[in-house]
Amino acid sequence: MIHRTRLLTPKVTRLANGTDCRLTMHELIGGDGDGPTIGISAAMHGDENTGSQAMLELYRRLASIPFSGRLLLLPVANSYAMIGNRRFAPFDNLNLNREFPGNAQGSFTQQLAATITEEFLEKIDVHIDLHTGTDRPTVDYTYLWNDEGLTRSFGSKILYRPDMGSMESAFRGTSADVTYRLRKIPAAVIELGGGIVDQTPYVRRTVDGVLNMLRYLGVIEGEVARRDDQIIITRLSGIRPTSGGWVEPLAPPLGEPVRGADPLARIVCPYTFETIDEIRSPYANGIMVMGHLTRNLVEAGDFGFMVGDLDSAEPTVA
Repeated sequence: MIHRTRLLTPKVTRLANGTDCRLTMHELIGGDGDGPTIGISAAMHGDENTGSQAMLELYRRLASIPFSGRLLLLPVANSYAMIGNRRFAPFDNLNLNREFPGNAQGSFTQQLAATITEEFLEKIDVHIDLHTGTDRPTVDYTYLWNDEGLTRSFGSKILYRPDMGSMESAFRGTSADVTYRLRKIPAAVIELGGGIVDQTPYVRRTVDGVLNMLRYLGVIEGEVARRDDQIIITRLSGIRPTSGGWVEPLAPPLGEPVRGADPLARIVCPYTFETIDEIRSPYANGIMVMGHLTRNLVEAGDFGFMVGDLDSAEPTVA
């Protein structure tokens, strides 16, 4: 059982309306408090709230599960972005997950990143960061950083191991830049859910996956569930529409193979009904990682599809 709970609300900055912006974190201490501090965060981007929903269910589940150590839950990292269902906070329109470790003297998002770094990322021993495919496309994969067992235990079929050269460029400023690169603590970034579809299955999978990660870490008791069909890919491409209109999905389900000649979607003009463009897989031997599951309205450059290269997959270890 949870022995102690505490609500932590460190101040980020003062807003022009006269109120303080604060983080809201839940500290859960189990047993005698001995053990690692596990940090779990969600909604770094305001239009990715599936992880926040999962955090609510996780909090309720943990109330009846004995555990050791300390859990630090940050259910909504970017609250002013989430209020407006925006990716970024409206004050400066910066990507929070490219501003870490932040700047206490900077703009709103830079101060937010600095506060999260000081009050959360620097006080944990393991970091689990929950992301989704925004409010339109749906995603299903997990980044593999520095603890393969931890990442595998979440239960995603597709694991993506980025090239470490990419970490020095494309991933600079992310939360993993603090936890994985600077602090060298175990870090896992989950990408699951999103889209204009029922999030209940993704919330359930997230809760079950995080609980299994806590078993792997020895925080809660029980056997660690494992799956034998996981794939580690090392190349992953995002494909964005170059024209606006209805995106009509044609791709196979997430986690299924897709060939280079196979269409992922067509872009249709809502007014003339003509097909403006077709989106195809960039790989001859691909696997679906992210896609629109429903007919959605998009503009050029919006999030579209992600395909992994199965020819880049690491050999399966028996």
